[in-house]
Formats: sequence, C-alpha cells, structure tokens
Amino acid sequence: MKIRILGSAAGGGFPQWNCYCRNCRGVRDGSLRARARTQSSIIVRGADPCAWVLVNASPDVLSQLRAYTDLQPGRSTRDSALRAIVLMDAQIDHVTGLLMLRESQHRLDIWATPRVQMQLTSGLPIFGVLSHYCGVTLHDIDPGKDAFEVAGVGEIRWRAFAVQGKAPPYCPIEMGTDSNNIALEITDAKSNRSVVYAPGISAITPALWDAMTRADAVLVDGTCWTDDELSSLGISTRRARDMGHLALHGRGGMIEWLCRLPAATRKVLVHINNTNPILDEDSNERAELVEHGIEVAHDGMEFDL
Repeated sequence: MKIRILGSAAGGGFPQWNCYCRNCRGVRDGSLRARARTQSSIIVRGADPCAWVLVNASPDVLSQLRAYTDLQPGRSTRDSALRAIVLMDAQIDHVTGLLMLRESQHRLDIWATPRVQMQLTSGLPIFGVLSHYCGVTLHDIDPGKDAFEVAGVGEIRWRAFAVQGKAPPYCPIEMGTDSNNIALEITDAKSNRSVVYAPGISAITPALWDAMTRADAVLVDGTCWTDDELSSLGISTRRARDMGHLALHGRGGMIEWLCRLPAATRKVLVHINNTNPILDEDSNERAELVEHGIEVAHDGMEFDL
C-alpha cells in the first residue's frame, strides 16, 4: 500500500489568500522557514500503480493531481489512474474539487455515508450538477460496520468510524455531531499494516483509539495549536472545538493522546490551519513536536506500508 499526501493544510490553504497573520506574511516574504501547502487530501493505492483512490476532493485538486505524474498513466488521449473517491464529510474544502473532475471519461465512483450523500444532493447539490457532466455512482459507507473494498483497487480494506465533528454551515439541520464526519482505518490486506486517517475530529472516541493503537501510522487532526488560537488572534470568536477540531496543546489535547501510542507508531499531523505556529519550522511549538516524535505533514509526503 502506498499513501501520498496531496494537501496538508486546512481550509484556505497556506498561505491563505486573504490572511496577513504572522505565518502567511512570513511565507510570502520569505522571512519564515515554512512550506506552502494546499488543502487537505490524500491518495491511496494497492499493488497496482494505475489504480488509486482519492480521499476527499479539495478545491486544489487539479493542481494536486497535476503535480503527481503517477496519476497520469497516459494509456489513451484522456486517461487517469484515479479509480474512486472516498469522502469523509461534506465540508466545502473536502468536496468542491469534485466539480473540477467533471471532464472524467467515466462516471465518478464516490463512497460516502448516507448523511454526506444527502448533504451533497440537497444542501450543496454537487451530485446534481455532475449529472449534467460525467455523472456519479454512489456507494454507501456504513461507519462502525465491516470493512469495505473499492472495486478495482485490490488488497486494500477500508473501515470507517463515526467521529464527533460539525455539519457544514450550509446544512439546515445538524442532526447530531457524531454523524457528519468519519475517520478511516486503511489496511493493506497482504501485509496487514494499517494507517488511520482522521483530519477532522473534536474528540477521540473509543473505536477510533482502538484503531490508532493498532495502526502503523496515524495521520490526524493538527488544525490548531490551542483551542483559542483563532480568538486570540482576533480572527474568529469560535474555538477549535466549536469547528470540530481537537487542539494539539493543553490538557486532553492531541499531543497528549499521541504520546500514549506505541513508540513504533508513526505520528503525523495533517489539516494544519494557516495560523498554527507549528508551520514555522523554527518555532518552539515545532521543537516540542520533534521532542515527542510527532511529524508535521507536507504536500507530497509519502508512506509505503
């Protein structure tokens, strides 16, 4: 199994187009040792190098796909190694890239929970729009149930866990905080090695923690350093938890959870907000992560399991 991080930033990317925080200013003018990042997404394959699954379709999807030549096998005039798409929620920064894939020569095979399918049919009718272009074929994800397989992508098992998070703001009714987001356990059936991917979580559930403790690598929510990060900068009145994210630092934060994992587990932070001080590679916060053996994801980072 091979996993590539296409985008490692939270919504808006890094630098964010209209942000002049210390991080965004610094990466623009070169005064900060930091990497620019696109919005959160990964891509996964098994043994076949021409059969990949895209997990979340960010608004940056076209530049992300262009940057990775393995996704362009060139077997015909119009071709792609993309076989299917798995959606973890219906947030704009995870789904609007679907519209950019409308030139597909085949219907888009999309895996999502019934809740996400409903949200993208009514609240934000992306599926209806795509029906006028390539079309979509929908497959249900049932969190907490048996693992599923994506047709055409062999040797990979997928298991979904419902996690606490926020419904998209465009949805008229939230209908519970534990039914809008999922985390994924992705397992190579041949080696039995696994990765947990959870870019948006406000709490660690027992089922998710069980998956994390047996995983070889965890790619987890690193959105904010502190729960009051945005409010302390005067950007928003909302806390990280209000937006469906568990802060890294502080009592019960993500760092504390990651430090409880086995020493051999690779610990990687994804979905990093442009305000997070860990983006500054010379910051004290980054040094603290290094001390704990926690990595910060970047676009193009790869895992072979």
